[in-house]
Amino acid sequence: MIRYSDEIIENIRQSSDIVNIISQYVALKRKGRNYFGICPFHNEKSPSFSVSPDRQIFHCFGCNAGGNVYSFLMKIEGIGFKEAIEQLAERANIQLPKLENSIDNEKEELKEKVLKINEYAAEYYHQNLYRPQSKIAQDYIRQRKLNNDALKNYRLGYSGKFDELYQELKKQNFKEREILESGLVRKNEKGTYYDFYRERLIIPICDVRGRVIAFGGRILIKDDKQPKYINSPENIVYSKGRHLFGLNVAKKGDIKKLLIVEGYMDVISLHQRGVTNVVGALGTALTEQQGWLLRRSSEQIILGFDSDSAGQNAIERSIGILQNMGCDMRILQMDGAKDPDEYILKYGTAKFQKLIDEAISLVEYKVKILKKDIDLENTVDRIKFLNEIAKILAKVDNSIEREVYIAKISKEYKITQEAIYAEINKIMYANTKVEKNLNKPKPTIKKIENQIEQEADVTEEIKKRENTIISLLLENENSMYETIKENIKVEDFKYPLNKEIVQKVYTEYEKGNFNINSIIDSLDEELQNQITAIMAYDFGIEDKTKGIKDIIKTYKTERLELRKLEILNLLSQELEEEEEKKLEKELNNVVIEMKKP
Repeated sequence: MIRYSDEIIENIRQSSDIVNIISQYVALKRKGRNYFGICPFHNEKSPSFSVSPDRQIFHCFGCNAGGNVYSFLMKIEGIGFKEAIEQLAERANIQLPKLENSIDNEKEELKEKVLKINEYAAEYYHQNLYRPQSKIAQDYIRQRKLNNDALKNYRLGYSGKFDELYQELKKQNFKEREILESGLVRKNEKGTYYDFYRERLIIPICDVRGRVIAFGGRILIKDDKQPKYINSPENIVYSKGRHLFGLNVAKKGDIKKLLIVEGYMDVISLHQRGVTNVVGALGTALTEQQGWLLRRSSEQIILGFDSDSAGQNAIERSIGILQNMGCDMRILQMDGAKDPDEYILKYGTAKFQKLIDEAISLVEYKVKILKKDIDLENTVDRIKFLNEIAKILAKVDNSIEREVYIAKISKEYKITQEAIYAEINKIMYANTKVEKNLNKPKPTIKKIENQIEQEADVTEEIKKRENTIISLLLENENSMYETIKENIKVEDFKYPLNKEIVQKVYTEYEKGNFNINSIIDSLDEELQNQITAIMAYDFGIEDKTKGIKDIIKTYKTERLELRKLEILNLLSQELEEEEEKKLEKELNNVVIEMKKP
């Protein structure tokens, strides 16, 4: 399979500063030469995720995830190496050459054709909306009080009958395979082609770049047998869990705060009425990929889902995703309307904007939900309320933030701050005690644990030595490489991951084009994690020449010791006199060699 050249890959990498890329997903703070933040790949409270601007790598000391800028994007976005290259090239404004004679090229050509079909269809549907035969759609537009700017911003349209779009696409010389791949046309058992969307209001769905990747279609006549909305199936250009409806429109304005709502019409209606920082979820709840898209697009995320039970359930599920990503999250409180569209039509833009400004924090939301099921006039319920509040506040890591909430809750619910602090301290003390007990070794197995620990120390000692060698090799100094290669062979490495890494490093040195990032790209995830762990660790070697010399001496001593034991074992057996003398002579030489400084 043909791929982009190493030169192009390296050019894109050098144009993509890893700190800038990762900071779009993770809040990073500089400490010394590196940056640290909460790892996006596992749950943690203390930052163990490190990014090195010098080496352009990342490594988490908690879950051991590591790699370079390509690895990070692949892992966080759930994409392949080629797509990571293309995303970074686009961010860096680097034009990629077209790949030829490859399976990938065939796929890319199909992708381009589907995007062209989508673009043509969006414009066809949009123009169709203004025709006399589209009166039913025009009536719906008037009913929803949408103006012409809204229609054009979101390119709303209307689909015709049976196979109108199919016939138009055929006139444009699109092939049947390409048309079917778009999902806009289907083929029945009789071999007849028909439009997927028929007599529906059409809402094009665009990616963040503004390319039409899918469509939503709303029914305009009352029919219980048909779903209210139908959406494009996932295909070569569309995966609903990775996009947000309207982000391409919203990003034209200020999106430091970004409101996320459920429906297409919520987005369109709010935008028309001046709330331009709004996007849609394209589903009942956020996915992790949508969470990262929000995280890198905005500083604060406001959840504005419907007030019904489905909307509240969506809030609960979305909270879990966004909270793990370290997002500044707020929840919109909306009374007197079932959804944002109804609210803004009923009460106006100013009142809706006030809702956004007063959106509550996660802690306040949890307290509010808790209050629903509790009667504060009842003594037992009031005690239960205090206990549950304490559990919520005990999970707030920032002590200043916790203090603010305690003061606010104390005033609002007439509970003394002292009482709240007392309950929180009990919970935190209990948690600390449990952690200590869990970490405390059981006396009955102490002897066994000590033995295991000693064995682990030996293993770790070997690993550390091997890691040190690899670290020195990665300094990319030929003289250092020659010394190490001459005295330490691949088979000398005991740790399997290190053996694979050093084999790759030796090979790249021999090729004469040693590049650390190229090596990282060629390794699987487990090996990437290991090599970045080595690169991120400070081995504290001030004199590299002496360090190498000491390590080589250790290996030499170990080899001599091993050979000494082998000879002694052989001499304990019955041997021919000549063979015995030969081994005794070798043993003498080994002992002399071992005594040399």
